[in-house]
Amino acid sequence: MNSAFRLSVLDMALRGCATVSISEPELLGLAQLVRPGDVCFDVGASYGMYTYPLAGLVGPAGQVHSFEPLRSPYRILAAGRRASGADQIHVYNAALGPVDGSHQMTLPYRFGLPISTWAHLQIGLQRPLRKVSRRTLTVQVRTLDEICARQGIDRVDFVKVDVEGFEAGVLAGAEGVVERCRPTLLLEIIERHLDKYGMTPDDIVGYLRDRGYTMYRWAAGRWAGAERVTAARRNYLFSAKDLV
Repeated sequence: MNSAFRLSVLDMALRGCATVSISEPELLGLAQLVRPGDVCFDVGASYGMYTYPLAGLVGPAGQVHSFEPLRSPYRILAAGRRASGADQIHVYNAALGPVDGSHQMTLPYRFGLPISTWAHLQIGLQRPLRKVSRRTLTVQVRTLDEICARQGIDRVDFVKVDVEGFEAGVLAGAEGVVERCRPTLLLEIIERHLDKYGMTPDDIVGYLRDRGYTMYRWAAGRWAGAERVTAARRNYLFSAKDLV
């Protein structure tokens, strides 16, 4: 079984799950955004829900850089990358943020089990979660600008960010790439998560609109223009190109 076939199986499985809302429906819209040879970043990759579909779309000539700071999800992500044999996938046991270095991350627990999808960096944290058991971990944080400079990455086409309200921190460390490359951005924007950092959805949307981006949402099989963030949807696309 060659690597292309193994990757296609993972890709089809995840996109198939998206059709019945088991995985995120926005996976179905990636083919309209990502082309062979593109360079993509999956920030907050977890187990690779976006990593493998992106790798299938960019093909052997492209690159997918996936960042997951928590050790257990990272190990599964790295094992999946090895099993897929997809050399275009590069995995990092690190978070992305506004500054490089070692920083603290909160990992909430429920019923004695870690909730990795609620983990969040403490950089700029203003309103910690209450009435939730938690552990504090030390994780490595890099900036997207630094990663690109150090590795000689001169183009970035697509960036997905799911970091539990820390989206502004990731964008702060990617100012150079956003200005130079104008990548398409898929961001999770949830008001209660942003509130931990004293941010609102309007702060994120306004920041990107000021830089020439238009906001979209995935609806009825296409990317449709969106005026505002609502509680009914968590993922929003920002493009410097007209998609309608």
